[in-house]
Amino acid sequence: MLFDGGGDLAVKSDISIGELSRKSDCTVETIRYYERIGLLPKPRRQGGGFRRYGADDVARLKFIRRARQLGFALEDVRKLLRLAPGHGEAACAEAKSLTAAHVANVRAKIADLQTMERILTGAICECEAGYGPACRIVELLSGADIG
Repeated sequence: MLFDGGGDLAVKSDISIGELSRKSDCTVETIRYYERIGLLPKPRRQGGGFRRYGADDVARLKFIRRARQLGFALEDVRKLLRLAPGHGEAACAEAKSLTAAHVANVRAKIADLQTMERILTGAICECEAGYGPACRIVELLSGADIG
């Protein structure tokens, strides 16, 4: 299985939510949220109702966290988690397709950010050059077309 603890032998098979938080670099609130939305399985309960987790949970949270750091939406993370145990060609092809779509979205965001940078830099240059009586930055933010 993919979520076998990631080879970390130091992870006990019966840890608290606080320890899971430390080992996965996820906050307790995030862990509870992922449980509520089904990204993380419901934990075993110990006497007194305390949540108990294992190495698989640490590995799964690290997977989720890394996918989120790379900008995958929660629904895409859910799909990737479903594909993870497969390791077959079909699962790999679907993961590749999902990732390719994500890369296309990242590229579109980069293009949008570059456009924003060009417009804002132009406004700063016009402001520094002293063109016109009005502040070009305020005009830009007021909806004036300067780009």
